[in-house]
Amino acid sequence: MPVLAIDRFERFFRAAASLDLDKNDLKRYSDFVEQKVYDLLLIAQATAKANGRDVIAPHDLPVTKGLQERIHEFRNLDEEIELRPILDALTPRPPLDLALGDETERRLPGIVGGLSVALARTFKIMDPELKNPQTAHWEGALRIFNLLL
Repeated sequence: MPVLAIDRFERFFRAAASLDLDKNDLKRYSDFVEQKVYDLLLIAQATAKANGRDVIAPHDLPVTKGLQERIHEFRNLDEEIELRPILDALTPRPPLDLALGDETERRLPGIVGGLSVALARTFKIMDPELKNPQTAHWEGALRIFNLLL
């Protein structure tokens, strides 16, 4: 990851939840994004198939009220940090049976941004005094997300 991107991610997590991340955290974060995007797209694919479509539309994505609120928070944070172009490059597009619609494709970085805000806030819920997430924090946060997404 380019130095500029690392700096923006660090700024983002500080702004979202007063967290300080290091390079190991950024690798864990990348793995988190890959896993959660894949999970969301699998459900979206099943929804599109159930509705007889061969393209995944935005409304097929299982975006909850809470995630939608985090997406809006991300937009506000992103106005200053400008992380969206980096998220667009980092957002995986795993091979699926169905194609992603253009609008669905455009929305993915914002969804990843919302997931990122939710992740940062999850760390703080788990430990309000946390500054530097450790392996146990990451594992706990991932278990929580796996329960919900």
